[in-house]
Amino acid sequence: MPAESVDPAVTGYLSELARRCTDLLGPELLGVYTGGSLALDGYQAGRSDIDVAVLVRAALSRSTTQALVTALRQENLPCPARGLELVVYRAEIAAAGDLAPGFEIELNTGPRMPFRAGEPADRPAADGSFWYGIDRSILAAAGVPILGPPAGEVFVSPDPTDLATLLIQSLDWHLASAVPLADDAVLNACRARYRTVTGRWLAKPAAGRAVLGSADPVDAAVIVQALAARAGGPAPDPDRVRRFLSDVRDDLAAPAP
Repeated sequence: MPAESVDPAVTGYLSELARRCTDLLGPELLGVYTGGSLALDGYQAGRSDIDVAVLVRAALSRSTTQALVTALRQENLPCPARGLELVVYRAEIAAAGDLAPGFEIELNTGPRMPFRAGEPADRPAADGSFWYGIDRSILAAAGVPILGPPAGEVFVSPDPTDLATLLIQSLDWHLASAVPLADDAVLNACRARYRTVTGRWLAKPAAGRAVLGSADPVDAAVIVQALAARAGGPAPDPDRVRRFLSDVRDDLAAPAP
């Protein structure tokens, strides 16, 4: 999270969030980390979320998780981005490299984000459970500590086969979603493809540009459309998006030569 590329309001918000976590969790708190676009240097003001992982020693009581939600929700700590996506993990879950969600509590809150607070059992099946293993893989590779040890010392990515399963599930989710297929789906597919081929995570726009510059046969036009849409242009053609996602999904699912 290069300081020169992030709005000071975001860094101030993260500092206050970490302070409130420290006050509420005390010695149970092991670390607070940014993931997602902030960690991958792809944060876009006005569009990106703030992704935060909180690491704790052991399971939290319901009263503690409720107090954390109250302290961090938009009404009590205004988010300077589209919204906050915060997930609390026990240290053993962060280090396990599992596919399961495994979180203690998740909180979605913000000025342009529907509120959500709950445990894994509260999450609707239609929203997918694959995001958490993907997020922990990004944290293991690039997470930025607001406080605590380096993220790579406490988060472990699922192994390549399991991670490929999660990435395929993410593309299936996009293909089945009621939300119209658009630029985010294309760039998510590019990120999945790039991670599978290179073993490295990039922010979604950077992954789109990297796939465009690669020798792999892809529908370059739909990636160009997606990148333009992310900058404010018209949405890419949904039929073309669907074909692109299906092609990437089939590539990821194909047996290794």
